[in-house]
Amino acid sequence: MFTVLSTRRKALRFIAAAASALALSACDPVPSSRGPAVDLNAPVAVALILPSGSGNSGDEVLARNLKQAADLAIADLNGVQIDLRVYNAGSDPSTSAAMARQAVDEGAKIILGPVFAESANAAAVAVSGSGVNVLSFSNNTDIAGGNLFVLGPTFQNTANRLTRYAKRAGKSRLMLVYDNNAAGQLGNRAISSAAAASGVTVVGAATYEFSQQGVINAAPSIASQIRSAGADSVFFTADTAGSLPLLAQLLPEAGIAAQTVQFIGLTRWDIPSATLSMPGIQGGWFALPDPGLAQQFDSRFVAAYGESPHPIAGLAYDGIAAIGALIRSGRTDALTAAALTQSAGFAGVNGVFRLLPNGTNERGLAVAQIQNAQVVVIDPAPRSFGGAGF
Repeated sequence: MFTVLSTRRKALRFIAAAASALALSACDPVPSSRGPAVDLNAPVAVALILPSGSGNSGDEVLARNLKQAADLAIADLNGVQIDLRVYNAGSDPSTSAAMARQAVDEGAKIILGPVFAESANAAAVAVSGSGVNVLSFSNNTDIAGGNLFVLGPTFQNTANRLTRYAKRAGKSRLMLVYDNNAAGQLGNRAISSAAAASGVTVVGAATYEFSQQGVINAAPSIASQIRSAGADSVFFTADTAGSLPLLAQLLPEAGIAAQTVQFIGLTRWDIPSATLSMPGIQGGWFALPDPGLAQQFDSRFVAAYGESPHPIAGLAYDGIAAIGALIRSGRTDALTAAALTQSAGFAGVNGVFRLLPNGTNERGLAVAQIQNAQVVVIDPAPRSFGGAGF
C-alpha cells in the first residue's frame, strides 16, 4: 500500500473499496487446485484479519466498518453457514502473519484481509504451505499471486476500462502525466499496458516531482509536450488529495484545457465532492463503481449501523458474498484458487467482479464525466462479464 498526501488518503492506504454467483510474490503465480476441504454439513470457518489495534483512530473505524459489512453479507447468504472469526492485527506485518497462522491452526478455510499490502503479503506467506487462500483488501497488484488475491479496485482495471472507452470515443493519441512516486509509477505502467491492449497510442509521457513546487516547475513543459505530441487526450495518475487540483489549474493557464484535450483520471475525481466545482476538470472522465448499486449499499449500511461506510468497507461484503456463493455450490473444493477464479465472477455491492489467476481482479466500472460540477455517467457499468465495458 502506498502512502501519499492528506487524511483522505486513508481510504487509499490499501493500495501499495444480496450477492450471488455469476491471487503473492513468494508463491507459485499459477493458482492451485490444492486447498482445505470444506465440510458442507457444518459452518465454514472464515478468518477476518482487521487493522484494529494499530493505535490509529482511522484504522479503528475501518476495522469496525469492515466487520459490519461482513456481517451484512452473512445475513444475506440464505442457508450458507459462515463461522466468522475476527483477528485484530493492527498494521504490523509480523502480527498479521501470526494471526494468519493462528487462524489456520484453529480451522479457518479461507482468510479475508488484511488491508495493508505488506501485512497481506506476510499473512499469505505465513499460510502458503497450508493451501489456505487469502482475499486481502489491498489493491496493490505487486503482492498478488499464488494464494494471495487482492479485492481492492486496481489501477490496471481502471486503466483498461478508460482506455477502451477512449478508443471507442475516438481518442487514440494519449499523453500520460504521472507523479514521480511509487503510486504514480504504478499508474504509469497500468495506463501504458492498457493503452497497448486497447489500441491507443501513447504519444508521450511526462512526470513531475511529487510536491507543490515540483508541479509548478513542470507544468509549462508538460503543456508544451502535450501540444508538440499532438495528443487528443491526457491521462493523469494524480488524485484529488495530491497533484490534481494544481495540474487542473496550471495546464489550462498554459493553454491545455479539458474542453479541447480530453482529460482522463486514473482515480476518483468526485471525492471529496468539492473537487467537482474546479473549472479545470469540467468535461473530464474518470471511472467509478455502479453508482446505483453503491448507493443501495450505503443506504443499507447507514440504516443498519447509523453511520456511513468507510470507502472500502464494501470489499468485506464482496469477499463474504464470493465465499458464500462458492460454498452454496455444494463442492468440498469450493475455496481452492481454481474455484475462486471461476470466469463467471460474482455480484458484489459495487457491481460484478471476478478474481483472476494472477491474483488481481476485474470489476465492472462505469465511465463518468464531470459536467457543470456534477457527475454524469456516460457509459454504464456492465452487469455481467463479456458485455459492453469489458
